[in-house]
Amino acid sequence: MENHFKEVKELLDEKYFQFNNISFIETDPISIPHQFSKKEDIEIAALLVATIAWGQRISIINNGNKLMRLMNDEPYEFIMNFSKRDATRFESFVHRTFNSVDCVFFLNSLKNIYAKHGGLEAAFSSNFSSKETDVKNAITNFRELFLSIAHSSRSDKHVSNPSAKSSAKRLCMFLRWMVRKDKHGVDFGIWKSIHSSQLCLPLDLHTGNVSRKLGLLTRTQNDWQAVEEITAILRDFDKKDPIKYDFSLFGLGAFEGFK
Repeated sequence: MENHFKEVKELLDEKYFQFNNISFIETDPISIPHQFSKKEDIEIAALLVATIAWGQRISIINNGNKLMRLMNDEPYEFIMNFSKRDATRFESFVHRTFNSVDCVFFLNSLKNIYAKHGGLEAAFSSNFSSKETDVKNAITNFRELFLSIAHSSRSDKHVSNPSAKSSAKRLCMFLRWMVRKDKHGVDFGIWKSIHSSQLCLPLDLHTGNVSRKLGLLTRTQNDWQAVEEITAILRDFDKKDPIKYDFSLFGLGAFEGFK
């Protein structure tokens, strides 16, 4: 490893331990699924809040909590019994460009996935091999299934597509939450069919800017090619758990103003 990268790895290792602790949960959207203990409740809450995870964190958390209240704080039970009559309660829900039409479609698609396709973990992993190097195909397979029921085309943009070069930041973040398992208590690690080594960095403004400042990323666009570039370097730092450095890169940018 080059001397520069060695110094960067030491910094990222230090920041990983600084930011990956339970005090991180309260101010992060991951606090929403942490309200639950049942696997299905956790993953449904996590997918919904990850989907609206752009903009101000306080707004994301407030609207995530609002969604849970609208679902009677029982996400799995609610979607399994979801009907047209229930859809009316979401008429006023909006988070930026994600509105009630999108929300009702998401609930219907989740119902379809749990009723007919074995749930969210199976939706991501059923056509996914342990030999694959990353989660690109898991995300594209999930997207194809998720969008397979009748819906307005306006909702397509809320399910990212790495095959169309999207960085799929929110779905990569969701997968980090579901797959990573350590002793620090932030990520859930409740999925076993995808390995931590296959995860990709949730690339956003903060992680992208910090990665470039540290010399870890040369690509200027935050697209899937950039995700592959930065994730490959993070795998050099930790082959089994590369995306633990999401805590470091995000924390440096969002909390310490490292730009």
